[in-house]
Amino acid sequence: MKRTFSVAPMLDWTDRHYRYFARLISRQALLYTEMVTTGAIIHGKGDYLAFNEEEHPLALQLGGSNPADLAHCAKLAQARGYDEVNLNVGCPSDRVQNGRFGACLMAEPQLVAECVQAMQAVVDIPVTVKTRIGIDEQDSYGFLTDFVGTVAEAGCEVFTIHARKAWLKGLSPKENREIPELDYPRAYRLKQDFPGLNISVNGGVKSLDECEAHLQHLDGVMVGREAYQDPYMMAAVDSRLYGDDRLPLSRAEVVEQMIPYLERHIAQGGRANHVTRHMLGLFNGMPGARQWRRYLAQNAHLPGMGASVLSDALASLPESAVAA
Repeated sequence: MKRTFSVAPMLDWTDRHYRYFARLISRQALLYTEMVTTGAIIHGKGDYLAFNEEEHPLALQLGGSNPADLAHCAKLAQARGYDEVNLNVGCPSDRVQNGRFGACLMAEPQLVAECVQAMQAVVDIPVTVKTRIGIDEQDSYGFLTDFVGTVAEAGCEVFTIHARKAWLKGLSPKENREIPELDYPRAYRLKQDFPGLNISVNGGVKSLDECEAHLQHLDGVMVGREAYQDPYMMAAVDSRLYGDDRLPLSRAEVVEQMIPYLERHIAQGGRANHVTRHMLGLFNGMPGARQWRRYLAQNAHLPGMGASVLSDALASLPESAVAA
């Protein structure tokens, strides 16, 4: 499985509807679920592992710190068909810290190693870790290498490095995505010191030009908000980063292929805006982008709205946007 380009796990954003939509734009990108806690999977009433078969390659991101619970959930994930299980060691929210998982686990590398070992013992799919470069005052390069080294010795070969440290106290999760300074060279240095590991970088990446620059030093790049807010930026991922010369779908073709998906979702009792909310940025930078967003925002939430909301929104756009 190639991790050259991946879409970051983002709570309330990278659900199965977004992932189906993203897969229409890029055939190659590795997609991640939202973080799902072991407690939700084991004790929750919903199906937290559901996905569409079209989403592959697909990784499940788990939140937790109990090795036995993580192993149980990893085993379920493999049985359901996920291609990878990823352990969250990067989320800084108070709720996550109170559950003793996320970024606070950087202070407990041996526990993370035990979690990785427990999961690897019961699955054949890759078990990977997404982490920060440090937490609070523990932000030296030595702290990062001690953490990565300990977890790597347990058998983890794949790390995604969010190139910001996390402040566990005083900053919200949103502020933790913006305020701590990015330090990409630290991720580059980590790859130099651990050449046998597969290392991707995450944080602040906004273009494929930036991706290509990072790939001069690293194995992969994980893009978050940009891939959500301007999803069609992924249309060039396959050709530029994977050498896949098949033509991508046009924006209009993506919409047309989303219509039957939305019809199925509505037939199963869902609402149109569950799906369309992820598509608002599809025409960003094109004539009529504002009209597209406005039409969907004003109509998709209405009771009884059907999949025609997509064809009607498309019909409202200038011909130049539809033809692009």
